[in-house]
This record gives sequence, C-alpha cells and structure tokens, in this order.
Amino acid sequence: MRKFSLILVAATLLASGNLFANDMDKTNPQKSLATQIGKLLKENTLLAENYDLTAKILFTVNSEMEIVVISVDTKDSDLESFVKSKLNYKKVELEEVTEGKMYMLPIRVQA
Repeated sequence: MRKFSLILVAATLLASGNLFANDMDKTNPQKSLATQIGKLLKENTLLAENYDLTAKILFTVNSEMEIVVISVDTKDSDLESFVKSKLNYKKVELEEVTEGKMYMLPIRVQA
C-alpha cells in the first residue's frame, strides 16, 4: 500500500510537470494560476483504484485573491473532495484580478 502511494505521488508530479515547466508569467494570469494550482495540488494523498483520474476544475478568484472552486467535473468523488479541500479559499498571487471571471483548468492524475 505504501508503494502504491509513492507511485501515485510520482505520477501526479509527472502529469503536472508541464505546469511546472513554465515560469510564472505575470502577464498571463491563466499560466500563473495553473502553475500555482499545480503547486497546491502537489502533495497528494489519493489512494485510487483507477490509475487514470481526470477532472475539470471550474473556479474564480475573489477580491481577496483567493481561489473559489465552483465545481469539479469528475467521476471520482475522492478526487473531487481532494481538489476542493486543497484549493478552496487558498490565496494566489496575481497582479490583476477580474473578480468573477471564471477559469477552467483540466487536471490529470496517472499512476
């Protein structure tokens, strides 16, 4: 069971590698948000029977620079709970924020 957890964490890091490959781009808030969300989801405690988990996260950023998760579109309830607990009301760093603007970010966890 311990090995499975390590494999899942390693797979998550590899799957989100493209998020970390780019430096935070202050002029493009979507890239910056994707990078910051990747860092927030880095520590993962998911134990899944499915080896390929995907989700689409619909969220906005409020006036206090906090992520507000609107919905997590996935078939796996554990992944949905994990994403909501890791992201909801976490502060992000952005130069400009358009309050109420909706963002959609796909994520994938592979093992």
